[in-house]
Amino acid sequence: MALYDYPVNTLAGEPSSLADLDGKTLLIVNVASKCGLTPQYAGLEELHERFADRGFAVVGFPCNQFGGQEPGTADEIAEFCSATYGVTFPMFEKIDVNGPDRHPIYTELTATADAAGETGDVQWNFEKFLVGPDGAILGRFRPMTTPDSEELITAIEANLPA
Repeated sequence: MALYDYPVNTLAGEPSSLADLDGKTLLIVNVASKCGLTPQYAGLEELHERFADRGFAVVGFPCNQFGGQEPGTADEIAEFCSATYGVTFPMFEKIDVNGPDRHPIYTELTATADAAGETGDVQWNFEKFLVGPDGAILGRFRPMTTPDSEELITAIEANLPA
């Protein structure tokens, strides 16, 4: 299956998939509201706004697997993201990104190596996966790679569809 084919619910609980984003370059990120890296939401929103008109979208998947740092309900997460960081990029339901209940999207993503050649489990909140307009997984950026890093911006710009 392609990343676009796996069912997932929106943060509002509506059945969905990534199919609506087919043809766009995506940055898929596991996010959390109570993490030291949570301020990355601001940079992710800036990326989303900067490149949206060129066929790009950030996609957020809340996850509570790292230190219980995403304990909120879907409504609480939505309110926090909107009120605190003005998030407008697509947010999906809270999922597991590691372990036996790992969402199939993350089964696909975690098979991709990072810059050091390492695959496998997501290390922490705010790990980023770059997906091309054709659905190919193009890169993996570990949590400490900030949204404004030259490495990430260069990779996004090199893979925009428009």
